Amino acid sequence: MTAVRQSAQTTENPIIRVRGLKNCFGEQVIHDGLDLDVCRGEIIGVVGGSGTGKSVLMRSIIGLQTPVEGSIEVFGENTIGRDETESAEIRKRWGILFQGGALFSTLTVSENVQVPLKEFYPQIDPVLLQEIAAYKVVMSGLPAEAAPKYPAELSGGMKKRAGLARALALDPELLFLDEPTAGLDPIGAAAFDELTASLQKTLGLTVFLITHDLDTLYAICDRVAVLADKRVIAVGTIDELLALDHPWIQEYFNGPRGRAAVAGIGKRDAAPAPLADQRT
Repeated sequence: MTAVRQSAQTTENPIIRVRGLKNCFGEQVIHDGLDLDVCRGEIIGVVGGSGTGKSVLMRSIIGLQTPVEGSIEVFGENTIGRDETESAEIRKRWGILFQGGALFSTLTVSENVQVPLKEFYPQIDPVLLQEIAAYKVVMSGLPAEAAPKYPAELSGGMKKRAGLARALALDPELLFLDEPTAGLDPIGAAAFDELTASLQKTLGLTVFLITHDLDTLYAICDRVAVLADKRVIAVGTIDELLALDHPWIQEYFNGPRGRAAVAGIGKRDAAPAPLADQRT
């Protein structure tokens, strides 16, 4: 197999730097010696087969999973073993969209968006909180009238956008997205991809995106990190990955779904769909 590669885009000061990561659940080893750099300002897609630990990697980076070994730096700061005050200062600078949205069912969309604001800035005036939440709701592509609704009143796509609005509440530099298009129809998924790319460009975000969606990888990701064999086996553009001879990479990108994704992106580039009318 060709050696692990990092794209030439990798910088000397990555916004995320993971070295020698090892994660275990009992005797089951999920990661062993995992390394990864994420460049500032890129959208990086993270892919891998079931059980390769994509979400576990994200949870390790954001501090919800404590690794057995290794180091993790975000914004140049070590994130493992810090006290709560120091961790909070780092967590203010990122936003997270968990798979399915992970909204609080007893709170309205507006109240969900306000949760991180209240956590980190409890002194904010309630009127200002409402105004910020309303702005983030519209920024996420939801209609303004969605703000007072409860999650049970929303479609699957709207729940994801509400979760995105909450992830953007603190004006983050770094955005984590866990399977953002899972469960969406093709039109809704394409609209969410376009929204992600637009927000990344407008806000200067770095996006760490876990996905199974080949359309998403081709449409908006600058680089893709492939998890297999308990580590990141390759990182690069899709063209760079296709030049490698690892069987999983070849099967993933050259299989029927991979070929369909390439064809679909060509059609999408030829006739882009307007975002404003796609609120699934």
